[in-house]
This record gives sequence, C-alpha cells and structure tokens, in this order.
Amino acid sequence: MSKLPPFAGAKVLVIGDVMLDRYWFGEVKRISPEAPVPVLKVTRIEERPGGAANVARNIAALGAQATLLSVVGADEAGSALEKLLNEHGKLTAKLHRDASIATIVKLRAMARHQQLLRIDFETPPSHEVLHAVLEDFRAQLPHADVVILSDYGKGGLAHIAEMIQLARAAGKPVLVDPKGDDYQRYSGATLLTPNLSEFREVAGNWKDETDLQARAEKLRTGLGLDALLVTRSEDGMSLFRQNEVLHEPTQSREVFDVSGAGDTVIATLAVMLASGAQLPDAMHIANRAAGIVVGKLGTAAVSREEIERDIERDMGSTK
Repeated sequence: MSKLPPFAGAKVLVIGDVMLDRYWFGEVKRISPEAPVPVLKVTRIEERPGGAANVARNIAALGAQATLLSVVGADEAGSALEKLLNEHGKLTAKLHRDASIATIVKLRAMARHQQLLRIDFETPPSHEVLHAVLEDFRAQLPHADVVILSDYGKGGLAHIAEMIQLARAAGKPVLVDPKGDDYQRYSGATLLTPNLSEFREVAGNWKDETDLQARAEKLRTGLGLDALLVTRSEDGMSLFRQNEVLHEPTQSREVFDVSGAGDTVIATLAVMLASGAQLPDAMHIANRAAGIVVGKLGTAAVSREEIERDIERDMGSTK
C-alpha cells in the first residue's frame, strides 16, 4: 500500500484495562551494602499511559478520534494518568473513579536503557463501577466506527461478552487484544490479535506451519470470528480468514523495546478499518507501525507522519 487513507474522520471506541507506566531512569555505580543488589541513583522520571490508554494514545497520534472508557482509582496515579490523556486533543478519556481500588501502576527502574526491576500495583475494580462503564459503552457505541476491547486481564472487561454482542448488533467491527486461556468470552468478535505465546496458550504447540494454520482455523471458526491475526515477533504477522492465509514479514529496522507493540498494532488496524481500508491493507500498515514502535523505548506511539516516511523510504529503496 503506497498511500494512507485520510484518518481525521475515523472514530474508535476503546474499552479495557488502563494503567500508568512509570519509569525511573538513572545510573548504577555500586552494589548495595545491605543486599547483593545494584543501587540505582535516579536522575529522571517519566510517566506514560499504558494498557488500553496506550492504545487510545496511538489512535490519537495517528490523527483519528479516540474515546476511551475505563476505571482508575481515586488516587494520585489516576489523576496523573488522566492528565496525560488530556494532553491529546483527539483523545476523549471517560475514566470512572473507584475509591476502593488503586490505579494500576507499572513502575520500571532503568539503567542505561536496561530494565533492572519492575514493580506492579493493582487491584480489580468493583462490580458497580464496571456496570457504569457498560452503560457508558451503550451511550458511546452509536458514535464509533470501530470498537477495540483491550484486555490486560486486570478485571476491567467483566462485561466483554455483552459488549461484543451489542457492538456486532449495531454493525460495528470489534477488535480484541486477548489475554489468558479462556477465549470463549471473545466469541463473535470481528478480529482477535494474540501474539504467538498467547496463541500457543489456547491452541497448544504445533509441529509445523501447516499445523499452525489448522489450529488457527479451528480457533477462528470455533469462536465465530471473521479473522484471526497472530503477531509473530521477528517473523512478522499472519492473518487467518476463511479459506485464506496472509503473511506480512517483519518491518523492524532495529528492535529496541517490544513493550506496547501489540497496542500499536491493534490501534493502527482499527484506524485503518475505520477509514475504509480493507483488512489486508490494514494489516500491512499495522505491521509497518509495529516495526517503527519497537525501535522506541517503553510504551510509545507512532504518528501518521512516521508511517508515511517509512513508506517513502521503502519506495525510494526500490527505485
């Protein structure tokens, strides 16, 4: 695909588990006298939206309209995440505050771009606040072109089966980034985007490529999906549809950090589909976006301009 469709009019509704990614950057010059661990002298702190919030940020970075529904705690981290999301003009965040939980925080200690330690803070949201998110979903659904359900297994998608049914009944494509080994809850979705290890967790080990394709087709038909997209790290990604398998080789120039790459993939797919593109073209551009984002540190977003420059560079190299 040599030219991107217009993204400005595309509207994507994102629901799922949000989190605050915190990074402590610093230097290690000695080992602690208290225990055999490195001492990190912190020189810089960064905060970024994570989980479904990173999906929404990627949509906004591409120039499309993103609406995010989720739950945070009534705490400092929830306020920090909301502030970060409000910095994006094309992103509307509707975050329900649940005073009974702590906002999910992933704290990473980094030295020379290497992760020394990650500390997670998380508690599942209450049933009452999740019901309020479902009601918000009903209200926002008519305004969306595509729906993304971003499941990080943190409890924020308790009503996912009902959301899929509502969206499909309204004629909206539903893209799901799955988690865990119970994929029945995703039945009826348009597209699932597991990575290779997530796919193996539900499909089992395969002997060869033919066996992998057979397992993918069995999973796709069993769940009533239109398509299944398996992201395969350095081997690119494979799209499985009825009587069709399409493969995209990896586009990465330099792999720096794969965290958040799945968020970029599903966000780009949704924006392309909401802009009128066909699924094979959407996969091709999502693969390009993934190749760009793994060259960045931590959870990051890819802009439309970066994708266009990447296309132009490839076109120039083939002349």
